[in-house]
Amino acid sequence: MITCNTREGMDSEYDRKSELIAFDDSKAGVKGLVDAGVAKIPRMFIHPQHNLPSIPIIDLEGVNSDAILRAKIIDKVRNACEIWGIFQIVNHGILKSVLEEMIKGIRRFNEQDTEVKKEFYTRDSSKKVKFVSNFDLFQAPAATWKDSFSCIIAPNPPDPTDMPAVCRYNHGILKQVKMLANTLFELVAEALGLNSNHLKDMECAEGLALVSHYYPACPEPELTMGTKTHTDPTFLTVLLQDQVGGLQVLHEKQWVNVNPVPGALVINTGDLLQLVSNDMFRSAKHRVLANHKGPRVSELLSEENPPKYKETTARDYGTYHRAERLGGTSALQHFKL
Repeated sequence: MITCNTREGMDSEYDRKSELIAFDDSKAGVKGLVDAGVAKIPRMFIHPQHNLPSIPIIDLEGVNSDAILRAKIIDKVRNACEIWGIFQIVNHGILKSVLEEMIKGIRRFNEQDTEVKKEFYTRDSSKKVKFVSNFDLFQAPAATWKDSFSCIIAPNPPDPTDMPAVCRYNHGILKQVKMLANTLFELVAEALGLNSNHLKDMECAEGLALVSHYYPACPEPELTMGTKTHTDPTFLTVLLQDQVGGLQVLHEKQWVNVNPVPGALVINTGDLLQLVSNDMFRSAKHRVLANHKGPRVSELLSEENPPKYKETTARDYGTYHRAERLGGTSALQHFKL
């Protein structure tokens, strides 16, 4: 039987030369590996695009009770925002049961009778609660394989009776989400070397929108996308994804999977955070692949660093982004000095 090291284990433990010699000495070739019943291909066969670094996972346990631990978390947030523009968080304070119920609510809405869903279907951007498939359907060169439900949560939430009965969230859930948002803006501000309340004082955390995407199983996923390549026109996006997967981020010119972690939330920095941080933090380009499996659900200057962007407001940035229908291209270039 041929024995070769697999991809498992730490990089420091991997001896590529020994693996190559063992394979060559076997004189059985790749067929020998198949005959031996390997379940995973040896690491020597993995090409660079499939041997990529993992998205950072940051544990928030103790972030508000341990100053030394908080400093370490801030360093990790800074590194993730500078290098990746995306990271996952665990021990974030929102119960796993709450996250599971949110996913179930999205499924219930999308899988109910079509005639009921039609009551919420609209392309009127002024509506606080709406259901639509492809917000840029008539502008984009190709549609994407998803349906979306969205509602404005803050500062002026809709009346609960305006929400679909199958996915109404109670105030307790929204309170947990807002508390997490405040914690994230504090960490990001401190990661930028600012007072913890700096971004909140700029009202960066005032607006809150819930957007849920539903990706049905696709018969020909190789021909379409779940969500095309884009950046978010926001400060921060907090994403809850189910366990189907499909989310990818562009990192060092390669697409890296954002693999689902049970109980985790995905955080990605948006265009407005890149703008207010003067490019210190990056807005991550990301996309969602269509999949045979399904359905899939997902739910911020100095003299040494002169300003690179015109002054603007979140409202003006969002208005420009929606009006131009940029097809995945960031609106940041329009605001460059």
